[in-house]
Amino acid sequence: MREIYLDNSATTKPFPEVIREMSKVMEETYGNPSSMHMLGVESERYLTEATGIISSTLKCKPSEIIYTSGGTESDNTALIGVAHARRRAGKHIITTSIEHPAILETCSFLEKEGFEITYLGTDKYGRIKTDELKNAVRPDTILVSVMHTNNEIGALEPIEEASGIVKGINPECIFHTDAVQGYGKETIIPKKNGIDIMSVSAHKLHGPRGIGFLYIKDKTRIDPIIYGGGQQRGMRSGTENVAGIYGMAIAAKMTYNDLTQDRKNLYLLKRYFTEELLKFDEVCVNGVKAAYEPDKNENLNPDDDSMMKEMYGAPHIISASFAGVRSEVLLHALEDKGIYVSAGSACASNRPHVSGTLMAIGLDRKLLDSTIRFSTSVHTTKEDIDYTLEVLNEIVPSLRRFTRH
Repeated sequence: MREIYLDNSATTKPFPEVIREMSKVMEETYGNPSSMHMLGVESERYLTEATGIISSTLKCKPSEIIYTSGGTESDNTALIGVAHARRRAGKHIITTSIEHPAILETCSFLEKEGFEITYLGTDKYGRIKTDELKNAVRPDTILVSVMHTNNEIGALEPIEEASGIVKGINPECIFHTDAVQGYGKETIIPKKNGIDIMSVSAHKLHGPRGIGFLYIKDKTRIDPIIYGGGQQRGMRSGTENVAGIYGMAIAAKMTYNDLTQDRKNLYLLKRYFTEELLKFDEVCVNGVKAAYEPDKNENLNPDDDSMMKEMYGAPHIISASFAGVRSEVLLHALEDKGIYVSAGSACASNRPHVSGTLMAIGLDRKLLDSTIRFSTSVHTTKEDIDYTLEVLNEIVPSLRRFTRH
């Protein structure tokens, strides 16, 4: 049976080059990078090379990169580390209602520690309202965390504008972004974009699972949350995962080498998929401006990257609601045809939940449990999309008849 993988926001298939290089490192360079003998020195060399590659994608210093086990640890470190380091300056934190659980659950933890959290809402496209942010920043606000790219509907947040607002009111406030879905999909320059701390995970860009990094701008006040042998300048103790780090660097290098063309291809697929989905009865595409402004979309130049971002959000995430069909039922019906998708966010789809993102954009409550997330990658083809549309056209009407009777 044909296999169509459209769950790339949950995880991606590692590039073959990543697997090959990681296997080589694990087999040949197995020394502890903290050891003083040659095997340790060789491991340290791989770490240095990897950090050089990753820092070059951000145009930052190698010393501003800290390795973690992935996006969740990076988010926890950012929020808890800043909160603990700056608690004497204030206990107010601002985030959004559409963040990943790694942010929202960490904020819940910090609330129990006595911190006050303000949750920003969004417009119908999932974008924060900058006036609301401006009104929320206070002298005792120590941290603002706004995700770069929403993991459910692909909304792109105005990071540079948001940071400018925050710094203009409270220059000492730390600005963090969860860029797990954004890194590898567009060029992010933290210093230009006003980002003090940024979270990234390797397995979202065809790297290995269980590894990620945290960009921390020089002189940013942040405490470690993991203690031990003092590795990584004491910021994150524990023997470094050399193979994973190197694999992540290879994935980043390959991704950014072809970023411009790959982004264009992904946008073309999203545009095509969106237009075809909107031809279905009782189907809406969430968070996509083009779905509400067809006239402007008709004259859209696909080479205009800024307009593609404005009209379509992130290039790789398509959230669609199918009225009258439960998302879990549709997910498994697609799986039976070899198509793999998520019901909302895979990070929470293994347990009953109501999507905070879909509620924030004002989606009809009847559609909250009828939403599927399709997410593409550089490996996705138009033939994959055509097959998916063909299957949807076949199974959705029958599932609706079954559900409604």
